[in-house]
Amino acid sequence: MKFVNPYFLFALFSLAIPVIIHLFNFRRFRKVYFTNVRFLREVKQETQSRNRLKHLLVLACRCLTLIFLVLAFAQPYLPVNDSKVVIGDKAVSIYVDNSFSMDAVNKSNTALLKEAKDAAAEILDAYKPTDRFQLLTNDFEGRHQRWVNKEEFLELLEEVKASPAVRTLSEVVLRQQDMLSNADGIRSKNKLAFLVSDFQESISDFSRIKTDTSIIVRPVPVIAQNRNNVYIDSCWFSSPVRRVNQQEALHVRLRSRSDQSLENVPMKLFINGQPKTPGSFSIEANSTTDTVIFFTVREPGLQQAKIEINDYPVTFDNSFYFSFEVLRHIPVLHIRPAAAAGGTTAVNFDAGNYVSSLMSSDSAFRYTAVDENKIDYASLSGYRMIILDNLDAVSSGLGQELKKFVQTGGSIFVFPSAKIEPQGYNDFLTGMNCNTFGNFDTTRIAVDKINYDHPLYAGVFERRSGNIDLPVIRGHYPLGRSVRTTQEELLKLRNGEIFACSNTFGKGKVYLCTAPLDPAYSNFAQHAVFVPTLYQAVLFSQPQNDLFYTIGKSENIHLPGALAGGDNVFHASNKAKNFDVIPVHSVSESGVSINLHRQITEPGNYIIKAGEKQISGIAFNYDRKESDLTVLSPEDIKKNYTDAGLTNFSLVETGGKDLTSTLAEIDLGVRLWKWCIWLALIFLLAEVLLLRLWNTQKKPTAAATTA
Repeated sequence: MKFVNPYFLFALFSLAIPVIIHLFNFRRFRKVYFTNVRFLREVKQETQSRNRLKHLLVLACRCLTLIFLVLAFAQPYLPVNDSKVVIGDKAVSIYVDNSFSMDAVNKSNTALLKEAKDAAAEILDAYKPTDRFQLLTNDFEGRHQRWVNKEEFLELLEEVKASPAVRTLSEVVLRQQDMLSNADGIRSKNKLAFLVSDFQESISDFSRIKTDTSIIVRPVPVIAQNRNNVYIDSCWFSSPVRRVNQQEALHVRLRSRSDQSLENVPMKLFINGQPKTPGSFSIEANSTTDTVIFFTVREPGLQQAKIEINDYPVTFDNSFYFSFEVLRHIPVLHIRPAAAAGGTTAVNFDAGNYVSSLMSSDSAFRYTAVDENKIDYASLSGYRMIILDNLDAVSSGLGQELKKFVQTGGSIFVFPSAKIEPQGYNDFLTGMNCNTFGNFDTTRIAVDKINYDHPLYAGVFERRSGNIDLPVIRGHYPLGRSVRTTQEELLKLRNGEIFACSNTFGKGKVYLCTAPLDPAYSNFAQHAVFVPTLYQAVLFSQPQNDLFYTIGKSENIHLPGALAGGDNVFHASNKAKNFDVIPVHSVSESGVSINLHRQITEPGNYIIKAGEKQISGIAFNYDRKESDLTVLSPEDIKKNYTDAGLTNFSLVETGGKDLTSTLAEIDLGVRLWKWCIWLALIFLLAEVLLLRLWNTQKKPTAAATTA
C-alpha cells in the first residue's frame, strides 16, 4: 500500500489526545454507600472491571477514528501493475482510428468506429475538467492540432467520420509527441497519449516508434467479430503497349483475408462505362491469386476503366479504378542525312531503306522522314520516337532539343554512321548519361547473346535457344564506361562488348546501336531480329503513366506533352462527383507535373485538363492497406512494443470493467480513502453507542436496600 499524500501521516501523533483523555478523565469514580461491607466489596469489584473494559473500548474507537481519518487525508492506494500514481493537471492526446477497417463490427454488431468514439468519451470521463485534451484522427486536420476542454473535445469527437486516409502508428505517435512536447504551455507535467484502434498488422510499425519516456502511451484495442475480406489489390497489362483493335490481357491480383475458399466469383470490367467480357475467379483461404481478363479496345484515346467484385460485409474495396491511353498512331520521326533523304519527307524511299520500309508499312505508326538540315525543332514534342540514322554528327542545337525530348518522355534510337564526329556525338551521349563511342573497330564479329529478360523482347520469342542465328558485324564502336549510366544490354557481341543497349534518362529512353545499318558494316537491318528490336522500341515509346494512384498519398503526376503558363490552368475534375480542383503544378527539365496534395478523397476516374484541352486521365483507389483486416491481438501488441523497447507503453485491459474505472485505477491505483472515511464514521458511531448505551453502574439489590 502507498500514499498519495504521505505527509498527512504525521497527524497520527494526534493519537496522544484520546490517550491523555483516558488517563485523566475516566479515572473519576462516584461513591456509593452501603451498610453491608461485604456486599459493597462485591459491587466495587464488579463496577470497576466493567468500567475498565468500557474505557478501553472507547479509547480504541477514538484511536481508530483518528487513524482512519488521518489515512483518508493521506489517500492510501494499492498500485495496479506497479504503475506510478499520476496526480496534478494532465495533457491527454487521444487518437481515434477512423480508417475504413473500423467499419467492421464487434460482437454486439456495433461498428468499431462507434466503439472507438465511445471509448474516447470514457477516457475523457476518467480525468478532471481542468485537464486539457487533444483529439487526433487519420485526417490530421488542422482543427485537431490544438488543446481543448471536455466540452469542445466531445463536439469534435461527434464529428469524426470514416476516412480513406491511412496512417501508421509511428506517424500517429510522432504527431502526438509533437503536440505533447508543447503541453508545457498549459502547465501540465503529466503527458498521456491514447491509441484507440483495431491495430491492423499493416499499420502497426512499433519498431519505428521513437521512445519518449516523458509521455505515457496507452494502446486501447477494439476487437471486431468478423475479419473476412476479399479485395482487388492491383492490376497491370501483359504488354506496356495499348493498340486499337488488338486483344489486351489485363492481369488482376486478388487477395483473400478470409477463412473460407471461394470459387467462380463473378468479376466485371467496365471501360468508359460500357461492360466488357465478364470474368470470374477462385481463391483459396488467406491467399493471393492472379487472373486475366481479355478485351479489345475499338476506339483510340483515353480509356477510363473499373473492375468490380461482390464481397460482404467490407465493400469499400470491391471496385478498382484505372485509366490508360490508346493511341491511334504512334508518331515516328526518322532523321537521315540530306543526301539520303533527298530533301523530302515522303515515305517513297528505295527498298534498301529498311527503317522506312518497316515504319511506313504498319498502320500503327505515323512515319515521317526528314532531312537533318530541315528539322523543325518546335515539332519534336509531337513525336514519340525519333530515329537518328547514319548521321555523321549531332549538332549542339539538335543535341539539346533531343535531350529535352527524352527528359519529357520521348524515345530516340541512334544508328551512327561509319564516320562520326566523335566530340559532338559523345557530348550528345554524355548529356543523357549514356556511354560514349570509342574508335571504330572493323573486326568481323558475330552477335552472341540476346537479353531475353529485357522488356523489349518479352513475348517475342517462343523459346530461348543458344544456337540462334544472329547478325554478323564488320564494324562497330566499342562503348566506354560511365559510373552514372543506366545501361541495359539488348544484344551482345561474342567478345563481350555491347552491340545494342537501352538507357533511361528522365522520363524517356535512349537506344544505342554501336554499328551502322549500312550493309557494308552489318547485316543487322536484313536480319529477323532487327524487326522486333526497332518495332518494340517504337511501341514502348507510348506514354507509360501509372494506371492508378492511391488516395491519401501525395504523388507527382507527370503530364507528357503538357505546357504550362498563359491560360493553361490545370484542372482535375469528375463531373459525376461534381468535383473540380486546381492542382499545384511544377515545371522541370523532365516536363510538367501536378500534385493534388490529398485533395481527392473518393475513388474514381478523373480528367486532367489544361484550360479546355483534355491532357490526360488518372484514376484513384483507396489504400489497400485497409483491406487487409489482419489485426494484432492484445498479446501481440504487448510483445511488439516490448520487443521494440517502448518502456513508456502500457496496454489498457479493462477486465470486464468500464474504461473510466480502469483508467482511474491505473492512474491512482485502487483508492482506499473512501473506505477510511467509512471506517472512521463507524468507529465514531461505536464510541457514541458505548457512551450512551453501556451503563456500568450496578443497581442495588433488595437485600441491600433493606439493610
